[in-house]
Amino acid sequence: MTQYMIGMYQPDGVVPPPEFLAPVMARLGELTEELRAADAFVFGRGLTDASTATVVTAEPGGEVHVTSGPYSEGPEHLGGFDIIEAPDLDTALGWARRFAEITGLPIEVRAFAGSSG
Repeated sequence: MTQYMIGMYQPDGVVPPPEFLAPVMARLGELTEELRAADAFVFGRGLTDASTATVVTAEPGGEVHVTSGPYSEGPEHLGGFDIIEAPDLDTALGWARRFAEITGLPIEVRAFAGSSG
């Protein structure tokens, strides 16, 4: 099995109101239960707003800089992710399609290097 990250990109800004967000979160919970039932779920969590990020960079010669804010500025950021196990990319993409249908957000699917077994 190969482990894949399913990353959900969300727009920066105001969080949708509860009447919009609650049904989406409920459907995501149901999808997580389906992943568990299929023995495909490894781990998943939402992330805090990108504005709370801290970036640490090292310069040649050893100087290290700590900067508040996201690594890159943009209209969207990684808002959460799930780690799943799937026998192949097509299966992982099938799960990713479900995330996209539920959230309406862009979903990125990437295998972990060296995770096939």
